[in-house]
Amino acid sequence: MRRSPWATLVVLALAQFMVVLDVTIVNVALPEMQVDLGFGPDDLQWVISAYTLAFGGFLLLGGRLGDLLGRRAVFGSGLVLFTAASLAGGLATSQWFLIAARGVQGFGGALMSAAALSILTVTYAAGRERNIALGIWGGLAGLGGTLGVVAGGVLVDAAGWEWVFFVNVPIGVALLALTPSTVADSRVQTTGPRSFDVGGSALGTGAVLAIIYGVIRSEPLGWGSGEVIGSLVAGAVLLVAFVVVESRSAAPLVPLRLFRSRSLSRSTLVLALNGGAFLAMFFLSAIFLQQGKGLSALETGLQFLPMGVAAIAGAMLASQLLPLLGTRPIQVVSALLAVGGLLLLTQASADGSYATELLPGFVLYGAGIMGVGVPAQISALSDVGHADAGAASGIINTGYQVGGALGLAVISSLATAATTSSLADGAAPIDALVEGYQRGLLLTAALGAAVLVLAAMSRQLRPTAEDVAELAVAA
Repeated sequence: MRRSPWATLVVLALAQFMVVLDVTIVNVALPEMQVDLGFGPDDLQWVISAYTLAFGGFLLLGGRLGDLLGRRAVFGSGLVLFTAASLAGGLATSQWFLIAARGVQGFGGALMSAAALSILTVTYAAGRERNIALGIWGGLAGLGGTLGVVAGGVLVDAAGWEWVFFVNVPIGVALLALTPSTVADSRVQTTGPRSFDVGGSALGTGAVLAIIYGVIRSEPLGWGSGEVIGSLVAGAVLLVAFVVVESRSAAPLVPLRLFRSRSLSRSTLVLALNGGAFLAMFFLSAIFLQQGKGLSALETGLQFLPMGVAAIAGAMLASQLLPLLGTRPIQVVSALLAVGGLLLLTQASADGSYATELLPGFVLYGAGIMGVGVPAQISALSDVGHADAGAASGIINTGYQVGGALGLAVISSLATAATTSSLADGAAPIDALVEGYQRGLLLTAALGAAVLVLAAMSRQLRPTAEDVAELAVAA
């Protein structure tokens, strides 16, 4: 069957749009979920973390499965899981059922996203055609993140928080119906063993889950609690086991030799810190705007919109300036913008003006975070050979997702501790909430400051326009 490559692009881009949309659309629904399902302040962040952890933890495995089992089959399987988990999430009547559904959503999203990028790579010839396809694919993904907060607000206010999940179901069903006729199957031809390194994926994801659980439980139980210590020790043991398994595997999920590249290691850390800062800022601000300032879900989404527009503009400007100025100055200036935006947000109060206390911080942060991310992706792949480009791209994407989940866990736990302490000292609930928000944003700014230091230490590269178009979007 002869398939139109542009019909293929529509299906794959819409799938990626849906995956990215689900990262941000849920944020504005968190306060209603908290009330309806009885989430405590410490548990609520699992609605975000379960998704990002599963997505990051299985992204590399998804790419490997697609290469060996067939990319269309893995893409379709991920789409089925994502759609079914979306339906289950909307029907959830308990917090742990919802968290489990979010985890399955993340797993499905990882399979879908990894396979989709591989399909795009083999469908379009290297050069202008592939760059256009990757640009549209990445652009729709970025648009999904921006529109998610507004769409979430509309759905929550009009129909309830359940619809931030139900909205995926008709889209997923339509894409499933279109996939056989629009997406050609492909796989890597190999005569060797078809190894998937499921053990490595399970160990890596389990290690991060155990560490995050220990961090979250430290707030109500204290760092000396047996449960907290046991969870952190288990995470450390699993992490060591993961390194051992990967070092001995014939087909490792994460080729450890790639970390000999300083550029890849440093850029992965930058993107992990960037992910932690972004998810923490988004989570804390969504709670603050609705519970501290009394805004509706739609009003909250609209207040985030300028940040999304600034992020798109920042990414476009960084891409244009990289061939002229190089990676280091773009990254340093962008990190300064991001830290400045976060510091401005720490000054927000419950009765303050949006135009003076929040809008400038949102705009600066949105422009800055993308200006950091684009050159970091370019730098990460600068020392990596063509044969390892896919594995390196998977590493930095995984670093961003896992770093986001870890950063969110640490910062939200410490922000909750600040709110609890303030309440214990006799502060009014709103004042205590603002205290926790400001403390959390100050810690988020500290992550941004670490990014700034790493950016100043990075190599200066001056990529060509074609390098920026192909590498930044593909990463």
